[in-house]
Amino acid sequence: MNNKFDALKNDDSEEENMKEEEKNRKIVKPGPGEHTLQFIYSLWFSRRSPGKQSVSYDQNLKRVGTFASVEQFWSHYSHLVRPNDLAGHSDYHLFKDGIRPMWEDDANKAGGKWIIRLKKGLASRCWENIILAMLGEQFMVGEEICGAVISIRYQEDILSCWNKTASDTHTTSRIRDTLKRVLNLPPNTIMEYKTHTDSLKDNSSYRNTEFFMR
Repeated sequence: MNNKFDALKNDDSEEENMKEEEKNRKIVKPGPGEHTLQFIYSLWFSRRSPGKQSVSYDQNLKRVGTFASVEQFWSHYSHLVRPNDLAGHSDYHLFKDGIRPMWEDDANKAGGKWIIRLKKGLASRCWENIILAMLGEQFMVGEEICGAVISIRYQEDILSCWNKTASDTHTTSRIRDTLKRVLNLPPNTIMEYKTHTDSLKDNSSYRNTEFFMR
């Protein structure tokens, strides 16, 4: 890369490639007799090695599949490696289709996320519980839920639930209470809310540790 203008051109090229990918992607619909979900969802996977990275966060995101029905979800999910068995610095992202799991996405940029730090060994159960709650519309907050992420790290795992409007404290409180219920969390579990604006400022998804830099 010769200069800063090359970097800008590369960023523009990545954005154009993303738009082209979305435009050419086949629209997913429920099959005959299948149980239709209220929203279409896409599942993503990413993995990064610790330390300096040669590729961007967005380049690491790989779409695993998209589904519009309960049956399509299980056909993808049943073949996935469970979070407890993933290598460190791996992430699953389940988001409504059309929303990329990035702070800067139009659907996310005014929002934030509840962050739950999990002891090792709890990730698979908690991930399944949260995504089934999302698909089953258990949060009862309209279209506020954007998606969820499970981040596998070396000393602990991180579960997060993203919503559209960080300033709506009534909704964020309701999401928190639903998370506590569906996850059946131990009383001493650490939960915190972080806006995506703050994440963009410090370039970190989570607070207080260098391991969670994006």
